[in-house]
Amino acid sequence: MSSPFLAACRGESHDVMPVWFMRQAGRALPEYRAIREKHSFEDVMTTPELAAEVTLQPIRYYDVDAAILFSDIMTPLIGLDMGVSIQPGKGPVIEQPIRSREDVARIRELEPSNDIPYVMETIEILVKELDVPLIGFAGAPFTLASYLIEGGASRSYAMTKSLMYADEDLWHDLMSRLANLSAATLRAQVRAGARAVQLFDSWVGNLSPFDYTRYVLPHSKKVFESIEHLNVPRIHFGVGTGELLQLMAAAGADVVGVDWRVPLDAARQRLPDQVGTQGNLDPAAALGPWESVEEQVRAVLRRARTKRHIFNLGHGVLPQTPPDTLKRIVELVHEEGSTGVFDR
Repeated sequence: MSSPFLAACRGESHDVMPVWFMRQAGRALPEYRAIREKHSFEDVMTTPELAAEVTLQPIRYYDVDAAILFSDIMTPLIGLDMGVSIQPGKGPVIEQPIRSREDVARIRELEPSNDIPYVMETIEILVKELDVPLIGFAGAPFTLASYLIEGGASRSYAMTKSLMYADEDLWHDLMSRLANLSAATLRAQVRAGARAVQLFDSWVGNLSPFDYTRYVLPHSKKVFESIEHLNVPRIHFGVGTGELLQLMAAAGADVVGVDWRVPLDAARQRLPDQVGTQGNLDPAAALGPWESVEEQVRAVLRRARTKRHIFNLGHGVLPQTPPDTLKRIVELVHEEGSTGVFDR
């Protein structure tokens, strides 16, 4: 498969800047909403034919350069019967948040073929249908831990940090178990046919560099090292992580996602030469008039003209985003990001 996306991940020469969007599968597309009128999120996620269809929809509509599996970072924890549900308007909700050593002990080793077989079945369908690479993904240990401890989404992550500071041994036990979970998830997806993976550490930007290094980095590194032998590109993404970019690369990423708060040229200076970048249009920018969108896309392109960049949003597609705007963004990136071979 000739792929500008894979070439950019690996720092190889290619002649068009690749583009895909986080949360491109669903949310903004009317075809997805039609499916959701009949099926819950978890029904779609656990039904391979539906999950594959939703994954394929943005490929047909936007002509992006990679597909991302329709699933959720909490899927492995659902498979382990950890009392996780995905609730409309709330996201993940944990029935019994983790508060003790006994709670942590409930997290056993994941057996993907038994615990989440529908994920591999979905990938097997997609491998036969796609002519672009499929990206598999998992939640990073810190973000999974924060959901489990807080019981859902949080603004302060006070309970998460309290456990982290108060009982470091328990914290590292929890993080080690979740690293094993994430690693098993990614290995299974790659073996089923995913051509690249992304580790989502969406909430790790709430930590200082000191805390990241002490409490998170060893566990994220463990995840990436566990799949190094599979020789697929590894992308690491977080929100609000401008001060952590170099550390996230040190975890073992081939590409680091950059959100809209950090200009790409500034991010590039913080990263090793051999590590690529991905991003970083503000998702809200796609809600404006086309003239404004066009200006902001070009601003990203001006800062991103290297062979190691993948155009994306700085976070996920917002539900109210006009699908035609995303389609035009892809066309613009392909047109103006293709004025010569990317070989530097």
